[in-house]
Amino acid sequence: MKFSQFIFIPIIVAFLALTIQVLDQLVAPLMPVVGNVGFGWIAFIAWAMYFMAGCNIDGGIKTVCGYVAGIVASVAIMELGGAFAALGFFAFPVAIFFVVVPCICLERFPPFDFVPALFVGAGTFFGFMSYVSGATYVTATITELIYCLIGLGYGWMTVALRTRYEQYVEDHAHEGEHLPH
Repeated sequence: MKFSQFIFIPIIVAFLALTIQVLDQLVAPLMPVVGNVGFGWIAFIAWAMYFMAGCNIDGGIKTVCGYVAGIVASVAIMELGGAFAALGFFAFPVAIFFVVVPCICLERFPPFDFVPALFVGAGTFFGFMSYVSGATYVTATITELIYCLIGLGYGWMTVALRTRYEQYVEDHAHEGEHLPH
């Protein structure tokens, strides 16, 4: 594929990025955390996770399951860390140790076997709980999962549009039709 044909693919992705930001600006005020500044960043991360998971629906499902497991793990770590407060400095490191063991064991249990999504889901949840004022377990979970699904939808759209466009270019190249160079 010539660059003059390829350039349309980055334009498609840029347009999708533009629309995901517009969508975030429309959806964020409806999210359960009052006064938030938007969560498009969660959708962008999930969008990338779609590609890491194999660019297909099964990978998307594994990503959602990983995010759910990551959220559950995050809550468990926060609760255990509080319960282990007597350990002082080591309260959260010990909580993490106890939670990570079963998390990694999920690698043996589809559809929870896409462990990178678990870590990304957990990291996103920890970030949310640490930096979004007024967040609760419930509001963070709802918001993270909604934006995860938005991002995965954009991943699917990216693959679908690119595949369709590449097929169009290939079909017309074989027919001898003139395409831009």
